[in-house]
Amino acid sequence: MEPVRYGVGVAVTVRAMAPATLVEIVNEWGTVPREVAGERDRPYPSGRGLDDDAPRRVADRVHPIFASATAAEAAELVNVLLTETAVVPLVVLADGRPEALWAVDRPGDALLASAALTLRDHLDRHGFTRLGTCAGSRCADVYIDTSPTRDRRYCSTTCQNRARAAAFRRRHAGSRRSV
Repeated sequence: MEPVRYGVGVAVTVRAMAPATLVEIVNEWGTVPREVAGERDRPYPSGRGLDDDAPRRVADRVHPIFASATAAEAAELVNVLLTETAVVPLVVLADGRPEALWAVDRPGDALLASAALTLRDHLDRHGFTRLGTCAGSRCADVYIDTSPTRDRRYCSTTCQNRARAAAFRRRHAGSRRSV
């Protein structure tokens, strides 16, 4: 049941999305990852029930948080998104039991608010060092580090293997010439 907001209308409830979903949105829809990879013309995913520009707008707004140089910068960018979407806490009754939710007044802000809540929750639980952008030379995809060592630098095993292969070729380039 949606809460009644007097004088404003009915709010749209939002929840934090799964972190993996946020990473997928940023990497599949973001313009920065596409430009760095030289895939500007690659078709966007379709059939997700969203207007065409919403995931792209969210991805482009969220990518700088993953690319932040400091925790303070990331926190400030998340705060800007939370303020901009005017996300507010609510308590609603679900099957007679109170449930804590978040809401926004503008339906168009729901996806961005959900992304902001995801990052807020992640930063609160795990800190800034678990967010990042791929260290691959032709990749700007984002990741959330879930490794036990907390030292992830690449978005995927593919990018990590490419970087290792390139480093191996650079190290051995001189030895091949002298043979």
